[in-house]
Amino acid sequence: MKTAFITGITGQDGSYLAELLLLKGYKVVAMKRRTSLISTDRVNHLMDNKNFHMVYGNLNDSGCLHRLLIEHKPDEIYNLAAQSHVRVSFETPEETTEFVAMGTLRLLEAFRNTCPKARFYQASSSEMFGDNPEHPQRETTRLTPASPYACAKVYAHNLCRNYRESYGLHISSGILFNHESPRRGETFVTRKITLAAARIKLGLQDKLYLGNLDAKRDWGFAGDYVAAMWMMLQQDTPDDYVVATGETHSVKEFLDAVFEHAELDVNEHVEISERLFRPHEVPLLLGDPSKAEQAMGWKPKVKFSGLAKMMYEADLEFVRKESV
Repeated sequence: MKTAFITGITGQDGSYLAELLLLKGYKVVAMKRRTSLISTDRVNHLMDNKNFHMVYGNLNDSGCLHRLLIEHKPDEIYNLAAQSHVRVSFETPEETTEFVAMGTLRLLEAFRNTCPKARFYQASSSEMFGDNPEHPQRETTRLTPASPYACAKVYAHNLCRNYRESYGLHISSGILFNHESPRRGETFVTRKITLAAARIKLGLQDKLYLGNLDAKRDWGFAGDYVAAMWMMLQQDTPDDYVVATGETHSVKEFLDAVFEHAELDVNEHVEISERLFRPHEVPLLLGDPSKAEQAMGWKPKVKFSGLAKMMYEADLEFVRKESV
């Protein structure tokens, strides 16, 4: 039985990845940062699985990381932990950089010194491309980060490449474009839209306030994208891969798709708020996933319209239960 070590287990991606690995017969060691709130909603259904083990840890604690890797001797390490909200990174740039950039460095050092034969996955981000007008963006596209979060991700991404080349380690980075699901955090725009639509539909809310509706993103389903993470670590040679759908849609298009499915009038319920605009907006992200398709046979299964429908219907059921 292989052992996988996952940071960021309580996030959207961590929960989907844990499910996938358990189905494949892995033992999953899931690292969670200690907080006063339990915040394990996304993985509570896995707690009774004898191969799922939750442990406390922190990317800001080198000794803790060394101890956990020595104790559990993982075959695969998935680094998904981050302060991943772009808008928030402008408010807390130092914390974001410490966690995303230096946290990755600490984990890489622990990996290199305790289990160098393991395979390492780094969650890189399409935000690293920033406002580079070249599109579609691929693995060789110049990185021009446009937020503290993106800058920290570029540091971590380059660090992983450096450790791979300098020490001969099996490290692959997935440059993931926006990926959503019913488990997406409520502060992210897609989930904010689907949750508000459900509440408006049930008469629990009247208005939805949004920022820039013109930003375009390449949106896929998180459940599809974690499969690409696993596939990267099954390759003989480590490499970096763009994971995307190859389509771009504006926030307005996602809003329209959700409200159309909910049979709601956007003009009646949606208002624009200047305070929700970012200091520096990335206008367009569009990925070219051809390398992942050709090298690994990976393709996204859930399309844009299906994703909007899936998220809205899940939130409609969630709000119904919440309001009882």
